[in-house]
Amino acid sequence: MRVAIFQMSAPWGSAQVLRVVSLAWLCLLLPLWAVADPAPGIAQEGLVSLTQWPMYRGQPSLSGVSPVKFQGALSEAWVFKAEMGIKSSAAISQGKVFIGCDDGKLHALDLQTGKSLWQFETDGAIESSPLVLGGDVFFGSGDGALYRVRGDNGSLVWKYQTDDQILGSPNWLEDPAGKDPRIIVGSYDFRLHCVSFSEGQALWTYETDNYINGTPAIAKGKTVFGGCDALLHVINLEDGKKVSEIEAGAYIAGSAAMLDEMVYVGHYESEVLCFDLNKSQQVWRYRNRSFPYYSSPAIAGDDVLIGGRDRQVHCLNRFTGEKRWVFSTRGKVDSSPVVLGGEDVVFGSEDGRLYRVSLAEGKEIQVIDVGQPLTGSPAVVQGWLVIGDEDGHVYGFKDIVKKPSVQQP
Repeated sequence: MRVAIFQMSAPWGSAQVLRVVSLAWLCLLLPLWAVADPAPGIAQEGLVSLTQWPMYRGQPSLSGVSPVKFQGALSEAWVFKAEMGIKSSAAISQGKVFIGCDDGKLHALDLQTGKSLWQFETDGAIESSPLVLGGDVFFGSGDGALYRVRGDNGSLVWKYQTDDQILGSPNWLEDPAGKDPRIIVGSYDFRLHCVSFSEGQALWTYETDNYINGTPAIAKGKTVFGGCDALLHVINLEDGKKVSEIEAGAYIAGSAAMLDEMVYVGHYESEVLCFDLNKSQQVWRYRNRSFPYYSSPAIAGDDVLIGGRDRQVHCLNRFTGEKRWVFSTRGKVDSSPVVLGGEDVVFGSEDGRLYRVSLAEGKEIQVIDVGQPLTGSPAVVQGWLVIGDEDGHVYGFKDIVKKPSVQQP
């Protein structure tokens, strides 16, 4: 995302055993949670599952975790070429891929073939990653509008206009009264906007002191987001009123991720921070080298993972901020990592490579060189990974399991 800124080795200890137990439970519970039906209709569609990746980072808390496990090696199955570069991350729903492009078009592709199904054109670049909800697609544009279009044919349902460009992605929550879901999105007009799902009408806005870059994270009736005002904002979703503001100390270019009452975020002054929302205070800070973080964190078990402009992905203990491992690439890592089934981590790099590494140790499993910078984040469903590059290619990588050869007698 483009951002404007103003000035196993030795015997195990108890901590290692606890971590393995936590990951084991994560692997067991993720598939059950993903396929359960917590609520009919829209609520079910808006959740990540084995067959759905409906929004940026997969789910409203922006935790970047999928129950999918790849059984074999990823292999390029198709490539779609757009007219300009792609910074948007894809959403996948009902066998369709939705992704924005710098040419101002939202593209709908067939997941199996990569063929274009339809496209919707706006008056600005679409860096915003789509949200699929109720069968329709919601996304922001550089023209300052939030759009809702039909998922089956791309026809416009409504258009909500803000006063500046929208680079981050929309999020959503169920209405507290159980009626009309709400769409939440930040704009460069310094405001967070809450819009009705059905009519596209403003329900409330919350004003900050600078640009809102990323996607607001949503959990437990609250939304948390940062921006160029160097604050982490905590907002009550029912009425849009401020719960608290927490000093981050620097511009926040990416999105925060939430789990329980803990929030994780990286910022422009080369730190990853953890905040406790109950206490409205910082728990820990991590600093490695003097390079900014534009990536958004992923949270899995006891780990939090984030890419950095130091060309590395960092895996930290989410309770203490202690470094567990670091994986180095040859380019900046603005792509936000996705954790698969509590086992693998996938992410792109500006070195033009897609990486797949083990969560346990950060060891390389597979590297695919596409030749162009990958700044968007992977979208994953069972058997597939989709990502776009800055030369306008959208890649569909298929999980290929090689059958064992049978020896003839």
